[in-house]
Parts: sequence; structure tokens; C-alpha cells
Amino acid sequence: MSCRKPNVVLVITDDQGYPELGCHGNPVIRTPHMDALSSVSVRFDQFHAGPTCAPTRAGILTGHHANSTGVWHTVGGRSLLRANEWTLPLALREAGYRTGLFGKWHLGDEFPYRPQDRGFEETICHGGGGISQSPDWWGNDYFDDTYLANGVPRKFSGYCTDVFFDEGMKFIGRHREEPFFCMIAPNAPHSPFNVPKEYQTIYADSGEPDGYQRFMGMVTNIDDNLGRLRARLCDLGIEENTILAFMSDNGTDGQAWEGRSDPFRAGMRGEKGSEYDGGHRVPFFLHWPGGKFPENKRIDTLAAYVDFMPTVLDLCGVKAPAGRSFHGESLAPLMRGDTGAHWSKRIVVTDSQRVTRPLKWKQSAAMRSTWRLVNGAELYDIAADPGQRSDIAAGHSEIVMELRAGYEAWWKLVSSQFDEEIPIALGKVPVCLNTHDWRNDEGETAWSQGSIRAGKICNGYWEVFVEADGEYEFELRRWPREAGHAVQAGIDGDDIEWRREECWPEAYETFTGGKALAIRTAQLQVTGCDLLECPVDATAQGAVFRVQLKKGPAHVQTRFSGSVDFAIGAFYVYVCTIP
Repeated sequence: MSCRKPNVVLVITDDQGYPELGCHGNPVIRTPHMDALSSVSVRFDQFHAGPTCAPTRAGILTGHHANSTGVWHTVGGRSLLRANEWTLPLALREAGYRTGLFGKWHLGDEFPYRPQDRGFEETICHGGGGISQSPDWWGNDYFDDTYLANGVPRKFSGYCTDVFFDEGMKFIGRHREEPFFCMIAPNAPHSPFNVPKEYQTIYADSGEPDGYQRFMGMVTNIDDNLGRLRARLCDLGIEENTILAFMSDNGTDGQAWEGRSDPFRAGMRGEKGSEYDGGHRVPFFLHWPGGKFPENKRIDTLAAYVDFMPTVLDLCGVKAPAGRSFHGESLAPLMRGDTGAHWSKRIVVTDSQRVTRPLKWKQSAAMRSTWRLVNGAELYDIAADPGQRSDIAAGHSEIVMELRAGYEAWWKLVSSQFDEEIPIALGKVPVCLNTHDWRNDEGETAWSQGSIRAGKICNGYWEVFVEADGEYEFELRRWPREAGHAVQAGIDGDDIEWRREECWPEAYETFTGGKALAIRTAQLQVTGCDLLECPVDATAQGAVFRVQLKKGPAHVQTRFSGSVDFAIGAFYVYVCTIP
């Protein structure tokens, strides 16, 4: 084995789920490279994540339960990873690794939550939770898009997944002589199901609905890129000393199954967002030839997303400093053959919140071995009932009590900071406050560019922290700067170039048209300051306010209103200091 610390490459797909692999029995999908990787890897066959995107990413990059990190939603200011969390890229960077992220981040788009603020040296990523969501560059459609390269907008040629793998492999090539951590996180196969025609064509004769053809095409495109990645590691002569991990972030996106009477579920109940196994059981393969672990080793022991960071640090020989600890634990002992009683007694909890403040027992699963306590009341033994159809709680009261106690301990651990704010910093760097991160009681946001185009009536406030006393400029906009439209303007037809023939028809409204709004007045309210108001000119792209702010926490709320009875928040607010 090389004396150099091993490289780490993580490929994490978005909404693929457990069933969408050939090696898991899917009779239609083509994933030869994923299947081949599975056959030479240590495979954790009971690996559980969060049921949605951002929570899983928070857990794998901190080793902490997502709810405790502040990430229990995908929007509403609760996909921001608390600034005091110690992340895997930061830990590895402190240990001498080069670190890069290529693709989806979804843990904050503004300082101090950006990937470059959390330990990644090189970043190429889209905004928000997916391409064409409201924080993303205006007009991105998965093809020839503009992404943020180390925080700077840059246009790339090609399909999104191909770009993220290409850039990840360039990073690997540049740092092949030193240890590196490369996270390749395609936003595929997350909706909208936009895919190169040649990949949808693969499934044209499958008899499957259009959406599932597209979804499978996106997965097969990822598969081809995974094959290219493995070949590149071999060509560079570094496969032996590279830990290659593959996983999905949550269960299959149920939109992909629409129109299918009996989709392949690998015997499970549930899909993305569900508290049943289909919502959070995901593939997890770990391949490291130099680690001398058995190839094609299947481990059925219960494991979880919070185990990823401690496992990687253990395998890399990186010790956590004093004061740093994990909710998960290293899986390396299991990989080495440890079958001690500890593992069978371990209780793992996951839940799906997607609310402004977590609710106890909401869409929860407390798990031990093959037992599943769902929502604190239903009990299933997946060894006998993998589809979780027969609730046997009445006959196993002692198991129910044990799992409820495990959940109670977990809840006490994760709930201690629920009421703490997670503010965006004003004053360090220019920021764009985006509707994606609005806080409100209803959890309503205009989270997609389609919602922006439709002029969705909603509002909220942002939690901020003013870093220094001074004068600040706030520019309130309905459209982002790069769109270039007036606040009142509608859009007739196309304002961007987009691949209509390769985009999912159900998402066309994301890329074309836009409702005009009769906005006449703009208002800005910052905690501790007077309410400010100004008229909005018909040709103006924004309304600008200058405000004297004091250092400290605050809330920012805006309002656009018109001559008719409507009012909305400014979807985009650009904030900077005035010298």
C-alpha cells in the first residue's frame, strides 16, 4: 500500500434512489458501470440517508444529524449549513488534501455558507437545489449553462452532468501527485428531466412513459460518466490509492414514476420524501483496491449517511481534533469484518420535515437492525416484510418502547438549536438575498425560475447579520440582474436560448414567458430602521435604497405593490456596503 494518504472521490447522484440500478434488479434501466463498480466494492445494502437532498448533504459532510446542523428543509433558509459546523472538506484540507466540488452544493449560496467558505478550494456549482431554481443563473436549462466557478459566473459547453464530471476529472489530473478529495455531485436525475436526445432514445422502445424514459436516460448518462471517471483514475495510475464512493442522496423522485401503474421499487415502500425505506434507503458502494478490503463484499448491517465523514477520516488516517465529534461512526470496522453485538443494537433515526420548524415524530423512521418504527407508532420487520405493509406494533410492545426511547434521545440531541437563527452575513462580500431562503410561517417561496416567471404571490424575510456599522445599498428586483428585465416587465415568448426539444415538456414554463406585474411601489424594512418606500419607474430594473445599519442580527423584508390589490416580496435583493 502507498505510504501517501489515499485520495477520496465521492460521486453522489440526485434523486436516483436505490431501485434505479441494474444490480438492484431494475429490469429496464441500463447501468453497466454502476453495476461493475458494485461488483468490486464493499456494498452497504442497508445504508440510509435523509429523505430529501440538502439534509443528506449536510449529514455526509459533517457526520452530524441533518436537523442539528440547521438543514431540515430544501428551501426557506433551512438548507443553510450552520457556520460553526466542521466539514469533511475542511478536515481534509487541514490534513493536507486538495479539495474540489463539482455540481450540486445546496447548503447555501451566500457567505458564509458557500462551498468555498466551507473547505472546498475549487468549486464549479449551480445555485440552489437544482439547475433552473431561483438562485441559479437565469436561463440555465442543463445545456451550455453558466455555473459559478470559484464564485465567478462562467459559461460552460455541454450537458450539465458531462461538465461536472469533466471538471472533476481535470481537478483530479491537476492534483494526481498529492492527496485530494473530489466531490462530483451531478444534479441529475433531479427534475426537470432534461436530457440529451440520444440518452432518451435508448429507452424509446421500452414502453415506459416519457418522464421515466428521460429519467432513465439521465441515470445512464451518469453511468457513462462514472465509467469515464474510473478509466481516468486507471490512466493516471492512481486507482489503487483512491477511495471511490458512490451513493444517491435520497429515494427515487416519484415524478419519474408518474404514468406507471407498478414501478420497480426493489421491494420497498415509499419514494423521495417518504419515511418508509423507499424514501431514504440508498445505494452506497466503497471501492479502494489499496485498502485490501474484500471485493464484492455485501454488508447488511444498518448504516447511515452520518457515518460517511467519520469513515473517510478513519480510512485516511485523519484524526478529529479535540472538541470535534460525530453523531455517526466509522464503518471501517465493518469493512474489516467486525460483526460485534454493538452494530445490531444501534438505533438510527431519519426524518422528513420540510417545515419552518421541525415537528416531533413527523415522517420519522427509528431503525434498529431490521426493525422500523415509523412515525412513532407503526412497526415493521423488513426481514419478513420489506414492503412495510403489515404493522405489527401491537404484538411487539417492547421493540416499540425501545425504538421510541432511541428516537427521544435523538430528538433531544438534534432539537437544542431549532430556535437559533442561521443568518446570511452582510458586509463581508456583496450578496444576493434570494426568495429561495425566505423565512415565513407558511414555508412559501418562489423556489424555481418558473415561479419567478409566473410572479408567484408570496413574501418572507431573511435572517441576516450585519458585520459592521455603515451604509449599505439594497437593490430590490423582481428579475435577477443577468436577466435584464424591468421590474414591471412581462416576457412574451423566449428571453433565453434553451433546448426545447430536449427539455421535459412539463417544465417548459421554467424557460419561457413571464407575467407582467403592475408594480408601482417598493418598500424595504430592516430591523431597527424606519420603513423605507419609493415609487418604481416603469423602465427601472430595480429599486435602490441606502440605509445606515448597526452591527448585529437583523431581519430584512421587502414589498412590491401596485395599483391593483396585490403585493409580493422582491425575489432578488442585492446588498453591498458603500465605501
